[in-house]
Amino acid sequence: MKLAAYIKKEYDITVNPISMFDVQVKRIHEYKRQLLNCLHIITLYNRIKRDPSGPFVPRTVMIGGKAAPGYYMAKQIIRLFCAVANVVNNDIVVGNKLKVVFLENYRVTLAEKVIPAADLSQQISTAGTEASGTGNMKFM
Repeated sequence: MKLAAYIKKEYDITVNPISMFDVQVKRIHEYKRQLLNCLHIITLYNRIKRDPSGPFVPRTVMIGGKAAPGYYMAKQIIRLFCAVANVVNNDIVVGNKLKVVFLENYRVTLAEKVIPAADLSQQISTAGTEASGTGNMKFM
């Protein structure tokens, strides 16, 4: 409930507080596969559009992170994610079944709000590319 209220206040996006909070928070980089996650969101969106009355688990997808200043492709991934969020979040047919939020300026104080509320932590980096796994969230 607290994270849903925070998202409404900071991003003006109303999310379903009982939806699955699907989170991928880390530096934006091609090998971390945020683009793959974005393609998954598009697939979910198309499924809902094709059959709006289907049995969907409501989902709120959140991606957060920063891109290195000179990393052009990472910035393009952020732009794509925000464009997809704009379409999904403003589609009346989709409603509360799917919401998309880009967590701007991801930092420790924001992590303290997001990580405890996450139902699903996306760890989809290509094999052998994570130096130490320090970006992994732990759930109890």
